[in-house]
Amino acid sequence: MPSEKQVIALCGRVGKILLENGAETGRVESTVEYIGAAAGVPISCHAEMTAIFVDADTDTATHLIKVRTKDFNLRQVDRINSLSRAFTSGTIDYATLESRLTTIESSRRDYSWPQKILGAGLVSVAPMLVFQATWADLGLAFFVGIGGYLASQWLGRRTTTPYISIGLGGMVIGLLATLLQRLGVATSADNIIISALMPLVPGVAITNSLRELIARHTISGLVRAMDAIMVAGAIGAGVVVGSACVSLLLGGAL
Repeated sequence: MPSEKQVIALCGRVGKILLENGAETGRVESTVEYIGAAAGVPISCHAEMTAIFVDADTDTATHLIKVRTKDFNLRQVDRINSLSRAFTSGTIDYATLESRLTTIESSRRDYSWPQKILGAGLVSVAPMLVFQATWADLGLAFFVGIGGYLASQWLGRRTTTPYISIGLGGMVIGLLATLLQRLGVATSADNIIISALMPLVPGVAITNSLRELIARHTISGLVRAMDAIMVAGAIGAGVVVGSACVSLLLGGAL
């Protein structure tokens, strides 16, 4: 049987993976406590956006894990959820849990670039169906959305400064959409911009912030909400700058 300290350390690793990859704090706390109870150690967990505190009711020491949030990867969250359910139901033992957790930690499963590019294009097209846009604008939104997404990803891999990369994506989208309309290729730059911004919109952050607030995890909910607002502000500023650049180069009002 594992020692109490080993269970606490493993629970901390579980919580870190969940929080880093976009799980809400309530899910982190409950998952960690369920695993501890299934391992025979009564665990108490408190999660915030930058740290997780784990301790056992029979131990005075508290295990602190510092967390640095990054891009959301809900695949990792799903894998941890499935693993914890298998352990708490008795389907796997502690050794298997630890082994699979190590595998999840070391794996960096991700979609291929062709899949990401196609996904960005399809997400950019969907809102155009609501606008009942022309077929030309629908096709243009596909490529403009891809352009903005690629610009954001390119800069995001070259700088750690937050919100700059997402702002560049918005700027590229605003520039391309406005330019296409000025050249007479597109009918509505506004519709194209709104649609092409969809791959950049922080949908998971907004959803999680609301879930946190509803669950009365006020601090985490407000932090996530503020982060989503900053992302939205960066996107909007980028669009304005991109459209303004076209207007300055070609003349005329915004």
